[in-house]
Amino acid sequence: MNEDGAPDWASYSLTGKVAIVTGAAMGMGEAHARGLAAAGADVVVADIQATLARQVATEIGQRARAFEMDVTSEEAWNQVVDFARQEFGGLDVLVNNAGLIEDMKPLPQVTLADWNRIIAVNQTGTFLGMRAAVLPMAARGGGSIVNVSSGWGITGSAQVPAYTASKFAVTGLTKAAAQELGGLNIRVNSLHPGYTLTPMLAARLEQFATTDPGMKARFAERIPLGRLASPQEMTAAVVFLASDAASYVSGLQMVVDGAMLAGIFPDRAAGTTQFVREQLGRAGSGGQG
Repeated sequence: MNEDGAPDWASYSLTGKVAIVTGAAMGMGEAHARGLAAAGADVVVADIQATLARQVATEIGQRARAFEMDVTSEEAWNQVVDFARQEFGGLDVLVNNAGLIEDMKPLPQVTLADWNRIIAVNQTGTFLGMRAAVLPMAARGGGSIVNVSSGWGITGSAQVPAYTASKFAVTGLTKAAAQELGGLNIRVNSLHPGYTLTPMLAARLEQFATTDPGMKARFAERIPLGRLASPQEMTAAVVFLASDAASYVSGLQMVVDGAMLAGIFPDRAAGTTQFVREQLGRAGSGGQG
């Protein structure tokens, strides 16, 4: 903000900032890495899939470097932070995006191995990332941490207990860290995407298409905006939260879901949509309401 409180539009730029994005080899993470670089940041494209990470970094160009890492490893977190310092001079932005979801199954069939695998990546990986980011961000005078949670980190979902629990934990970790790190000018926010057409979701839709070809349409029907999101629409929120334009935004649950969680009867809105379109049609044809 300027002294008079008016927006400083240059504050939306990420020029001079250094970001680490986990799970950045594909899907939303790839979109985040590309978007942050397009906004001016230098980006570490971190992913356990090293070949894909290198491909993304190469396509982004000089603003990006690839780094192979397992987010459940303490050593890997120390190494990626050191790598960001060596390559770009520090760390200003961390996007904890890496995540897994288990196959849907009834709760009595969920094994401890299923549970531990999801919790390790989604919850422990996020904790380790935040912990590793504190000192390097504080050394730069502050920073922004964006933890990718989920709509299911606000409301529960049947047959994915580990994923749901892990994303609720990310929401809670975000709020706790926002309280604790505010004095260091480190902002911490969580992003809660709705149904987003990532390779992960596309694969699931394809998996069920043979037995339930109408599933994708039903997904869209649950969303007041009437469609699934693109990964880039999530990236727009990430870029904002990473930027100085969000300098007073911390502890926020940023829900980007097309209003899916805004109410419990989204199908009732169809009548309003139809009515308004009929009125617009009458106005366009010269008729009177």
